[in-house]
Amino acid sequence: MADVTMPQLGETVADGTVTKWFKTVGDAVVRGEPLFEVSTDKVDTEIPAQASGILSAILVAEGVTVDVGTVLAVIGDGSEASIPQAKVTKSAVTSEPVPARASSTKQAIGDTKLSPVVRRLLEEHGLSAAEVTGTGPGGRITRDDVVAASSKNATSTTTHAPPSLSPVVRRLLSDHGIAESSVVGTGPEGRITRRDVELRISTTPPEVSRDQGDEIIPFSKIRRLTAEHMVRSKATSAHTLMVKEVDYERVDIVRRSHAAAFKEQEGFSLTYLPFIALAAVEALKSFPNLNASVGVNELIVHRNINLGIAVDLDTDGLVVPVVHHADGYTLRSIARKVRDLATRAREKKLGVDDFAGGTFTITNPGPFGTLLTGAVINQPQVAILSTDGVSRKPVVVNTPDGGESIAIHSIGLLALTFDHRAVDGAYAARYLRHVAEILNSREWTQEF
Repeated sequence: MADVTMPQLGETVADGTVTKWFKTVGDAVVRGEPLFEVSTDKVDTEIPAQASGILSAILVAEGVTVDVGTVLAVIGDGSEASIPQAKVTKSAVTSEPVPARASSTKQAIGDTKLSPVVRRLLEEHGLSAAEVTGTGPGGRITRDDVVAASSKNATSTTTHAPPSLSPVVRRLLSDHGIAESSVVGTGPEGRITRRDVELRISTTPPEVSRDQGDEIIPFSKIRRLTAEHMVRSKATSAHTLMVKEVDYERVDIVRRSHAAAFKEQEGFSLTYLPFIALAAVEALKSFPNLNASVGVNELIVHRNINLGIAVDLDTDGLVVPVVHHADGYTLRSIARKVRDLATRAREKKLGVDDFAGGTFTITNPGPFGTLLTGAVINQPQVAILSTDGVSRKPVVVNTPDGGESIAIHSIGLLALTFDHRAVDGAYAARYLRHVAEILNSREWTQEF
């Protein structure tokens, strides 16, 4: 007999949500096959069975969030004796798990195990754990509990001493037909700020007419989280787009000459992405303020360069796994790493630590022939680089005798979206120029 417990999916993860059971009570289980799926605020992961036998009981339902280490199910040998009496309940035997208990006891920070998301929300709303009633398992505080407490606190503040609204806020509320009571103020004493109203506008979907025959496709969890992240990023950062034309001819000569051998040795094609990744990382050493995050009236410049690579999950959103310490990779090793992360992301085999600690991100729509992409910054970073399509074009080149000539080169655009709070345009422009110079001047043959 073996207990199935909620695994620790990363150092900062304190809980997880069971999103799917692949087996029902009474099914045979083979060690190593997928048993259930867990979702955290970072990733959805299939968890394999750690023992073989018969699934004797399911104790936690799909959709329920529990702490790491909580017993979720029991794998036995099929006999009644193999199931502990404390766990044999009608709900377990019928695969209707025991519902999570709610607690009205208010908890103090010192004795409460809070998830990173809850800790961040408490800090953002100026609340302590003692001020929030937890409704999760064992009285655990959830994200919804914090939001509800914040809304209640704001309403209470407004009732006793309604803060005055600035003319800008009044105009925004009026222009968009938004009731003051529907906006949670995050300013001093619950005052509604311009950002509060803008966030309310951006997160409120407009009324949409639905005709007969329209297809309704509910957002998956990853799609919803992607949408929320994008909206939050646009509301947070001063997005600014800057574009640089890049001559990839030296890169292309190396790619063509080594393409066949590389694919035979590695099992996949040599693309432009690893070249760009190395150049982007190398340039960040000279422009470290783009490898940073914005704090409260401060810029946090990160010591390590941890390169995020945006991976598209078809219509199901995107994820950004991270190449940690990217400045320590060679061209071949970073190509392998990016390939591995992308493959495991699409197979839902990445762990939470694969997403942790990113400091700069690259998104790569270029293989689809895009001309120019203004990407959304991956918070809390301050910049994201888009690698758009490369094509053969006529360009003016210098000749050995000092003259000029027309040649056909591989040309593409690199688009940098940066947070203007962190750096100014000249700094970003010099960074882009440096990336282009590395791509067009480095002796790439030394990488093979």
